Amino acid sequence: MKDAKIEKLVIAISSRALFDLSDSHKVFEEQGLEAYQQYQIAHEEEPLAPGDAFGLVNKLLSLNSLIKDSRVEVILLSRNSADTGLRVFNSISHYGLNITRAAFCGGDSPYRYIAAFNCHLFLSTDGSDVRQALERGIAAATILPSQKKSSNEGQLKFAFDGDAVLFSDEAEKIYKASGLEAFTASEQLAANQPLSGGPFKPFLAALQQLQMEFAPGESPIRTCLVTARSAPTHERVVKTLRAWNIRIDESLFLGGMDKGAFLNAYDADVFFDDQEAHCESARGHVATGHVPNGVANVLPAKA
Repeated sequence: MKDAKIEKLVIAISSRALFDLSDSHKVFEEQGLEAYQQYQIAHEEEPLAPGDAFGLVNKLLSLNSLIKDSRVEVILLSRNSADTGLRVFNSISHYGLNITRAAFCGGDSPYRYIAAFNCHLFLSTDGSDVRQALERGIAAATILPSQKKSSNEGQLKFAFDGDAVLFSDEAEKIYKASGLEAFTASEQLAANQPLSGGPFKPFLAALQQLQMEFAPGESPIRTCLVTARSAPTHERVVKTLRAWNIRIDESLFLGGMDKGAFLNAYDADVFFDDQEAHCESARGHVATGHVPNGVANVLPAKA
């Protein structure tokens, strides 16, 4: 079954993912809310430095110059009030970002507005907001600090882990419970049975619809699967994507090798993975979003 045609690809982003708010956040942590509010108002004419997702957002918005009808929109979701958030909008204007819609929630979590804005993806530095978005079926990731910035030229390159990101964690549960041998045997038996979709399947499908606006080989968007799987467990992945009618431009089956060097070689703008250890390795090479989904992210029960 084909996914319904999207009118726009909508990305929601928190102010701390878009801009570097570390100085003002330090004021909040050390001196409290009132001091934070006074600090932001006093500095509201000073543009904020770009944050870890700034380059990605800039590239996403630049797609509108290549696609008719401005098919990409970025929404700002912030825990600031409109008063303290004025500095954020002034910074948006300073950098010439075409972001016009926002929700300023005055200290509350903004995740509840994600569905109302029809967002396909939510990026934040707040892990609890991200988890709540994932629980409501929205692709979401916690943007981690990274020294790697998006390049200003070339294609917009997305990289995705497989299990628990593009796919469900059904196979990963077997690996966690019974080990590699049982996982391999199970995946071989189920090679012709498509995996269920993970939280990023709808986002990938939406990206492909934008890719199809361009002639073959001319799309400014490129996608890559970067998975720890190897042969023979690759077969189920390939047949799953075929059953979904979704095409991935590149697929890397690494058999447990470290992903960082491969992401660097691919020159990804962003990489999404559910495993914290993989994210720590990757963020030295590429902007990285941790997807706190699946069996690898089950929180321990409280005593």
